[in-house]
Amino acid sequence: MLTTVLDILIGGLITGGIYAVIAVGLSLQYGVGRVLNVSHGEFIMIAAFITYSLYTLFNISPLISLLICGPFLFIIGFLIHRSLFQYLRDTSESMDIFEGNSLLASFGLLFIIQNIALLIWKANVRGYTYLVHSVNIAGAVFTTNRLIALLFAAVIGAAFYLFLTRLRMGKAIRAAAQEPTTAGLSGVNIKQVLAICFGLGALMAGFAGVLVSMLYQIQPTMGMEYTIIAVIVVVLGGLGSITGSLIGGFILGLIGSLVTYFDPALSLVAYYAIFILLLMVKPTGIMGK
Repeated sequence: MLTTVLDILIGGLITGGIYAVIAVGLSLQYGVGRVLNVSHGEFIMIAAFITYSLYTLFNISPLISLLICGPFLFIIGFLIHRSLFQYLRDTSESMDIFEGNSLLASFGLLFIIQNIALLIWKANVRGYTYLVHSVNIAGAVFTTNRLIALLFAAVIGAAFYLFLTRLRMGKAIRAAAQEPTTAGLSGVNIKQVLAICFGLGALMAGFAGVLVSMLYQIQPTMGMEYTIIAVIVVVLGGLGSITGSLIGGFILGLIGSLVTYFDPALSLVAYYAIFILLLMVKPTGIMGK
């Protein structure tokens, strides 16, 4: 009984940690920049394939790839916002129109990134083995790479939270999210902050993609599944709440681990059921306002 509980609990924390990292990025992009980026999962996919290529071709550790994929995708995300979404924001007559236009634009990004990946890596399922030694925890057995993924997900989430709450740029981001006009009058460069937010969302997707590639097989069409999970976690935690996304990610991971124990095929069904139930009962989420 104890072994089963530990297996479900630790397995859920591992999955939930990755979900939290994924969702924080989307929460930042939508909560501050009002961009519901449905191509978020494609950034995860690209990071996973870059990690796979670096490891299989050059024997570069996935843990080192965190330092490569994260900053690389931050730059890509920053440039995309400054060139595409900022233009849409400037030319839209209202925020409602901008949200609709940005949603359509992100759909376009989804197919562009996905087809680039298909051209480079083809449609084959890929994977690699990394730190697959077994670790016994009170009778429950886990591979080393899964425990390392949990550790890095927790560290990344905590570091990101401290960045938003303690550093000057983090405070500027929160100010822009709460009242952009007042923040702008106080000296905050709103355009710069919004681009940084989108870049940080891509950065977190890059980190998540590296961790995902360590644990699961990857393919160019995997992005949409992670985008849906990110949306569910963001709604569960509360739109625009970074803390809520972190908590929501771990909760969803634990629920998924419990459901998977009884029937792995029902995990995604359970996620959709939670999403629909939230929209009906508490659409503001755990920490939403």
